[in-house]
Amino acid sequence: MPVFTEAEVAYLASQPLMRFASASPTGKPDVTPVTFGLDGDDIVSGGFDISRSVRYRNIQKNPQVTVVIDDLASVDPWSPRGVKVIGTGAIDETPDGAGFRITPKVIISWGINQVAEGIPEMERREVG
Repeated sequence: MPVFTEAEVAYLASQPLMRFASASPTGKPDVTPVTFGLDGDDIVSGGFDISRSVRYRNIQKNPQVTVVIDDLASVDPWSPRGVKVIGTGAIDETPDGAGFRITPKVIISWGINQVAEGIPEMERREVG
């Protein structure tokens, strides 16, 4: 059974950027906006020479990551929507170069599976 709902997959496919949060072994946070895609149940992200990035060094020592993809369906009324994934990150060596693979453990979504005006309820589920 897929970890993302059909509505979440469609939403993720419509979004160009996510925020990728990682932390050093001592807990120093880092957040970076990046492009992304889905590969089965995993979120994948690449970039130019990622081996020089903070998140690359962080994931080598501390694989716990969180990513957020969100936007506003409307500003009047205020209608946020998005998907937050808490999981593990890994460096993914591919023929095209290194990238990141995020395997979800917890998925939190809002305004995606149940569309309503105003502030939506958050839906949280453990998948890993």
